[in-house]
Amino acid sequence: MPSKTVTVGSAVGLHARPAALIAEAVGKAGVPVTLATPGGNPVDAGSPLMIMTLGAKKGAEVEVSSDDQAALDQIAAMVERDLDAE
Repeated sequence: MPSKTVTVGSAVGLHARPAALIAEAVGKAGVPVTLATPGGNPVDAGSPLMIMTLGAKKGAEVEVSSDDQAALDQIAAMVERDLDAE
C-alpha cells in the first residue's frame, strides 16, 4: 500500500477536532486510509477515536497509507495543516 510520511501541523496535535475533520474527509473519499506513528500499528483514519489513540502531537511524524493516491495526498495534506486554525 502506498504511503507518505508527514509531520502533524495542528497546534495541539491530532485531538478531537482535527481527528473529526480527517475522518470526515476519509468517509467522503470512500476508500480505506490508515494512519500510523513510527513503529506503531496503523489505525483506521475514518474513525476519529482511532486517530486520537495515536497520541500524535504537533511535530510528530505520521505515516498516511492508502491505495487511492488522491485520498492519500488529501489526507496527508490535512495532517500537515493546522486544522485548529481553520
